[in-house]
Amino acid sequence: MVKFFSARSIMVMVFLTLSMLLLPLFLPPLPPPPLLLLFVPVVIMAVLMLLAFSPTQVPNVATSAV
Repeated sequence: MVKFFSARSIMVMVFLTLSMLLLPLFLPPLPPPPLLLLFVPVVIMAVLMLLAFSPTQVPNVATSAV
């Protein structure tokens, strides 16, 4: 059988999982981010959709359904 993960990578994943589960119990809650920072994912999504639906710059591109 192929070994996908080494022992070191498994230990790193276990440590990250435990830290994500346990640290919120001990750390105080953070204040909300500034309003403009909340729009960053919206802007990224808008740019990605603009790029996805914009026409290509290569002329005469042949496409076919498989």
